[in-house]
Amino acid sequence: MPALASDSLKIYAYPSSANYCPAGLQPVTINGVICCGTPNQSMTYSQVMQHPVQRRKASTYDCPIGTKGCTYD
Repeated sequence: MPALASDSLKIYAYPSSANYCPAGLQPVTINGVICCGTPNQSMTYSQVMQHPVQRRKASTYDCPIGTKGCTYD
């Protein structure tokens, strides 16, 4: 079986309050599996998956009774 190339595999740090890994290792995620290791990425997987675009503020509509149409801010 061929050896796993760690250069092409992205290993993300797993945020955890407890570390049950042996000395020198920390919780990491590899393809969705949590195990002990050394991360080779500077961000966590959840940080990578967050979309960078800010959400727009929801518009408010003003529809006075007796007028035709609505206006929004």
